[in-house]
Amino acid sequence: MEYKFEVLILPVSDVDRSLAFYTERLGFNLDVDYGPSPDFRVVQLTPPGSACSVQIGVGLTDAEPGSVKGLYLVVPDLEAARAEPAGRGVDVGEIRHKAPLDTWQGGFEPGVDPKRRDYASFVEFTDPDGNAWTLQERGFRPS
Repeated sequence: MEYKFEVLILPVSDVDRSLAFYTERLGFNLDVDYGPSPDFRVVQLTPPGSACSVQIGVGLTDAEPGSVKGLYLVVPDLEAARAEPAGRGVDVGEIRHKAPLDTWQGGFEPGVDPKRRDYASFVEFTDPDGNAWTLQERGFRPS
């Protein structure tokens, strides 16, 4: 049996503001914007290259806006991936990497992992409500 994770609902306070953030600032694709009544609206957005989407809207969840933490987007080049939203005005944190990686106890140092090892380098940002995202490098290949 296959189980495919396809959608995660994000609680937001202003659907249109979040829609603009995810499409204009992060470059997510708009898949659906359906609102048949003032009490229900679903907006589905998909990060480029992802098989999993996020939904924002009205009447989808009773979770507090901004309460979702620990969302990961995996990217092959963390420096390039950070530059895109930062260039569009997103307040993206500084890149950091696990150190020392071989005996990692929760410590970090600035910059990407010097050996560009998978799952070792990260950068964080939040959406307008405070839902927290992490970009994580995996599969780096120098050009």
